[in-house]
Amino acid sequence: MKYFFILRYCIYILALLALFLLLPLCIALVYGEKNMLHCFYLPFIIIAALCLIVYCIGASISKGKKPRLHSADGYIIVFSAWIFMCAFGAIPFALSGYYSDIPSAIFESASGFTTTGSTMLADVESIPKSILMWRGLTHWIGGMGIVVLMVALLPILGMGGFQMLEAESPGPEADRIVPRITPTAKILWLLYVSLTFLCCILLKIGGMPWFDALFNAFSTLGTGGFSTRNASIASYASPFCEWVIIIFMLLAGFNFTLIFRSLQGKFKEVITNSEARAYFLIILVATAVVAISLGRSGGNVRHGLFHIVSTITTTGFSVANQDAWPSLAQVTIFFMMFIGGCSGSTAGGIKVVRHVILWKQAGNEMKKMIYPKGVFSIRLNGNPAKKEIVHGIAGFVFLYYAVLVLSFLVIASSGLNIWHSFNLSLITLGNIGMGFGGTDHLLQGLPAWQKVYISLVMIIGRLELMSFFVFCSKDYWERP
Repeated sequence: MKYFFILRYCIYILALLALFLLLPLCIALVYGEKNMLHCFYLPFIIIAALCLIVYCIGASISKGKKPRLHSADGYIIVFSAWIFMCAFGAIPFALSGYYSDIPSAIFESASGFTTTGSTMLADVESIPKSILMWRGLTHWIGGMGIVVLMVALLPILGMGGFQMLEAESPGPEADRIVPRITPTAKILWLLYVSLTFLCCILLKIGGMPWFDALFNAFSTLGTGGFSTRNASIASYASPFCEWVIIIFMLLAGFNFTLIFRSLQGKFKEVITNSEARAYFLIILVATAVVAISLGRSGGNVRHGLFHIVSTITTTGFSVANQDAWPSLAQVTIFFMMFIGGCSGSTAGGIKVVRHVILWKQAGNEMKKMIYPKGVFSIRLNGNPAKKEIVHGIAGFVFLYYAVLVLSFLVIASSGLNIWHSFNLSLITLGNIGMGFGGTDHLLQGLPAWQKVYISLVMIIGRLELMSFFVFCSKDYWERP
């Protein structure tokens, strides 16, 4: 019965996702794309039928009883939901006829929902607007997380809501804005929607068409990287729009709980937060280094800042050809790919807070060499950090690089050179999307099974590994 309930939750999450199909369906009607209508109403009908079947079976099996779910079950629900979600999201792409095979459509869906931003499309400007809108929506939905929205809207998940929010939220720990989890999820999504709306308005003021403004707002707040133009943000040639996107990428890569605290006037919590200070310090130092490097070669410093923010927040937008920049600027941006945004943000990567804690732990290890009998603890935000968090971060970082090396070997087996193979493995596991040397054109030549494998890697990176390893754990499936 427990596994049926897990399946039922996944189907209900897909039902919520299916409601978002109504927007590209309306776009297809508005722009006269009648040949694209089936891409959206067919998946909608399929999910509606599945929901009806699952509801009827559930009514006969459960008879009003609810299974006893454990904390580990939250990880299974989230991982399973993301697999179902990426498979379901690929249906409109596959039906559109603009993707060469089903694995390519799955890749595009996984890249969208995980906010990676890599694409199988060679020319996005030739794609119907309804399909483009679905691409943008996958970024926006995956940014904050469909499970978080489910927890916010459906009390049926309240029994394990925090476990699922924790399983999907990036970072060592999931923060509660308020004591109860459902209001916390609602506040997060309300803040997310508000920032998206504000970004869209400002981009429109900057001269973008309404469709492009909305699409790029979805990608910016979701820290995705999909765009309606082949040249990304560079095609608009608008310094105002670039500054708007820089600011909102910074916000999207920042801890949403701290953004809410600042709106409440609790600025001290933001100022004293260890991760917040490290986040802005890293960006400041990296920008200064890139500015010096570009200044010597006559490059645009604003473009340097844009790419630094775009990389550390794992957004993947581009306004210039960074492959043509001096080596110092390229290396600096490359290092940003290993850092990632803040915990509790829509950004991917390892996360700043983990680097802060490991840095402090390294300092403590050096102190122990000098004072062998000394007792040292890590202080985070002015408070001692739990040893369990330090151990968990060490385990996470090891698993992260283990998966990175494995992906490197798998991709290299396709015949790509060392640099391209490592670059692809890094940008997919970290959900970065934009790399060096033009990676998107390499994806189309990969074998079908590698496209599916990379899609799985993107999901693993988005869920920060643990949900996947719990799913694969023998201990979980043997427990009652």
